[in-house]
Amino acid sequence: MVKVKRALISVSDKTGIVELAKELKSFSVEIVSTGGTAKALRDSGIPVIEVSDLTGFPEMLDGRVKTLHPLIHGGILAKRKSKVHQEEVAKHKIPLIDLVVINLYPFDKVIAKESFTFEEAIENIDIGGPTMVRAACKNFENVGVVVDPKDYTLILEELKQNGRLSRSTNFYLARKAFSITSSYDSAIASYLYTQRLDNAMPEKYPERLTLSFIKTQDLRYGENPHQTAAFYREAKQLNIPSISHAKQLQGKELSFNNIIDLDTALGLVMEFGENAAVIIKHTNPCGVATSNIALLDAFIKARETDPVSAFGGIIGFNKEVDGETAREISKNFVEAIVAPSYSSDALKIFESKKNLRLMQVPMDAKNLSKTGNNLDLKKVSGGILVQDKDIKDLDPSNLKNPTKRKPTPDEFEALQFAWKVAKYVKSNAVVYARKGQTVGIGAGQMSRVDSCKIAAMKANLPTKGTVLASDAFFPFRDGIDETAKAGITAIIQPGGSVKDEEVIAACDEHGIAMVLTGIRHFRH
Repeated sequence: MVKVKRALISVSDKTGIVELAKELKSFSVEIVSTGGTAKALRDSGIPVIEVSDLTGFPEMLDGRVKTLHPLIHGGILAKRKSKVHQEEVAKHKIPLIDLVVINLYPFDKVIAKESFTFEEAIENIDIGGPTMVRAACKNFENVGVVVDPKDYTLILEELKQNGRLSRSTNFYLARKAFSITSSYDSAIASYLYTQRLDNAMPEKYPERLTLSFIKTQDLRYGENPHQTAAFYREAKQLNIPSISHAKQLQGKELSFNNIIDLDTALGLVMEFGENAAVIIKHTNPCGVATSNIALLDAFIKARETDPVSAFGGIIGFNKEVDGETAREISKNFVEAIVAPSYSSDALKIFESKKNLRLMQVPMDAKNLSKTGNNLDLKKVSGGILVQDKDIKDLDPSNLKNPTKRKPTPDEFEALQFAWKVAKYVKSNAVVYARKGQTVGIGAGQMSRVDSCKIAAMKANLPTKGTVLASDAFFPFRDGIDETAKAGITAIIQPGGSVKDEEVIAACDEHGIAMVLTGIRHFRH
């Protein structure tokens, strides 16, 4: 148990610090503080001892050196039960410090700003703060360390009840503090790796990858009820649309699977500028549509693709959900919806669906490209795979038309639509579509020809006259022959197979136009 007689307080975020200091003074705790924190406390009528008065050295080098002194770190690191430590403390007249209240310079907030300089970033690297935090953590048996204003209530309640801090509380605080300094260093390392300075080039994939995540919530379970799970968001503040920063307006707690499906829905629906609706089931789109008329029209068309699979799905919209659309959605069971906003009429209609999860995410399409700076991570046993997000768009000037027949303007528009959808379908992916509407989707098959068959089988709408998008090349002509039976008229695919000539010849035999992109969209 730690009896708190002296506390060192030095905070960047001054939320609740005056209230904390007043309570500490009521327990007769002596307060030592630095610069701005000392002024804030003194202005509130709380007596403090300046660090410079305790050490006999002024703050110097524009504030870079304040607490880096043996009289500070000796007071934090000294073991109370060590005879040698206590003799040295007495010999050098080092005042013991029992509680360290620190939060660090806001480095992450500085680098999250739209505009800042490299010098600003460097000056917001805290040195003294993390050093004191680490010292207090190492000596948690004797010293409490608080790095989060949310924990002020915890320590005050314990001091009121027991007059001192327990070993378990100090251990909890130390673990939390070490995780924060680790995250802090990770943010600095990640930022520095992005910078070009003299001969040092930016490194997207450094020798040591430092990542930091903050827990958003514990989940009821993982993919299955026997698995435990939690949801973490990236500690780095990214100004991009994301499920991790979504606002939940109503409904049950999100599940592990909900979050994965919502992420897919958000990514796909943001591919479109016009009114768009996507329906996701088990990570795959089962219906996608756009409309220049209304959001309701897009939703109805999306549902028409596969109304059976749409039951219990996750829906994504890229425009505000209005009352008419909400009324139509409410006719069937839906797990969750993600949209940029909801009208008051829509929210009133959804009130009766108490378990329906409504997620709100601002969807600024201009920010979508910023996800190129965001890494796509996949965990494997004993390691992690890291890659860029798949956000590459089609460049019409790079497309090739190797077949005798070229796609009509309407076919080409439909091909572009289908290509966007195929990017979000698990490989092997085949998408049948017409302009602004999916017709059949074949996902996750071991052979491409089976995906072609399943896409036709799953189609709830006529496939004759539709176009087809394939996420990767056709290895044989059998896929072309199969889709020709369904009546498709044009195909978009990467090309690059050793059998390309055979595939092109099959298209010519069936009068099918083909576009080669040179881009593959595998999704594993």
